[in-house]
Amino acid sequence: MATKNNEKLQELTIEEKLQSLYELQQIDSKINKIVTLRGELPLEVQDLEDEIAGLGTRIENLKTELEELKRVSVQRNMDIKKAEDSIRKYTEQMQDVRNNRQFDALSKEVEFQNLEIELQKKKIGDAQRVTKEKEALMEEAVRRYDDKNIDLDAKKAELHDIIEETHKEEENLRAESHKLSAAIDDRLLLAYRRIRDNARNGLGVVTVDRDACGGCFNKIPPQRQLDIRSRKKIIVCEYCGRILIDKYICDYDGSQAQADLEASLESQKKKTRRTKREE
Repeated sequence: MATKNNEKLQELTIEEKLQSLYELQQIDSKINKIVTLRGELPLEVQDLEDEIAGLGTRIENLKTELEELKRVSVQRNMDIKKAEDSIRKYTEQMQDVRNNRQFDALSKEVEFQNLEIELQKKKIGDAQRVTKEKEALMEEAVRRYDDKNIDLDAKKAELHDIIEETHKEEENLRAESHKLSAAIDDRLLLAYRRIRDNARNGLGVVTVDRDACGGCFNKIPPQRQLDIRSRKKIIVCEYCGRILIDKYICDYDGSQAQADLEASLESQKKKTRRTKREE
């Protein structure tokens, strides 16, 4: 079956291949317009989802840090309580000392425990300050998290509406694009797609209009234009690499060509009459 299809494709003339390519380009351009209609919404949705995930992780980390600060503060308060108990114990013992050496030793223990209490209180104060800072960061992160979720819901709804509006049309166009692609030989189709991928505007096949390439707008030499109009071989723009065709490639009944010719003749007549009046 594949061999028969290849033989059938080989039977097509260059003109028929160019016609199929141009029609494929027209359909692919319509698909691009639909995708463009969605704009940056898919990327914006993805960015919001990533940002929300990051904020969620930050909130969880802040919760863990606040819990650890709370645990450490509880432990430091317990250490203060132990130090106060030790001070009471040493103070009671000082009343029963028998010599100065014992008194001095107990006095140093009391002094040490007082210093320990001051140190722990300082550390608790530092922890309270850090806790307030982290609570402020947590409040801000939660606020941003909620705001971003609201933005995400709105963006998703907007994107869903656009997709719903264009889904059927896009589906039909893609089916038509697939059908046309099957009528073009693989090498030519691959070249067309490669050119499209490299082209900023997605145009792989362009017409010659006003003696210039319809993709990069560089002038096409007259002899090369004649070759393009002959439709005997596939010609690419020497500047941008796009496939060049004449604009009447799909004018099967010649009506558009005739209309353009009549318009050109009428324009020439007006120009002649104007020249005569000026003389």
